[in-house]
Amino acid sequence: MIRPGAAQTLRRWREPLIALGLIALGLYWALTALGVLIWIGWAMVAAGLGLGAVAIQRLRFGQGGGGPGIVTVDERRVVYWGPHSGGVADLDLLARLDLIPAPGGTLWRLTAETGQALDIPANAEGADALFDVFAALPGIHTGEMLHALSHPPDGPLTIWESGPKRLH
Repeated sequence: MIRPGAAQTLRRWREPLIALGLIALGLYWALTALGVLIWIGWAMVAAGLGLGAVAIQRLRFGQGGGGPGIVTVDERRVVYWGPHSGGVADLDLLARLDLIPAPGGTLWRLTAETGQALDIPANAEGADALFDVFAALPGIHTGEMLHALSHPPDGPLTIWESGPKRLH
């Protein structure tokens, strides 16, 4: 019933559209209702603005897919199945995250504490899920990460590096 291209566009923009709907309903209630519903409406506006900000960041992070390989994320473990290589990276052992320019596009390089590196094309199928993974890294600046992704560097760029480990 819906053309495949239109369905794909709607899927890509679904989170910002949901946030916009939440803001619209919240504003309607905040400006026309009485009593407690006014405050619920303003809370919905605030929640919609927060969700919208995250949705726009996710939208900027997505490279459209269609690249080589498939990325899956399962409980702090990233798995990349590529046509010529692949591997697994545990986020608890992640020491550094780099953005590497490559002839076919940019690569994410996840380097473990052991020195083992996993290169994932930024446009691999399912690579959009990496945004939530990277955003959970302590001390990462998602704005800088998104800027680097939209303006690829000339050489390797370290996006995040873990601090020294201490015994408690």
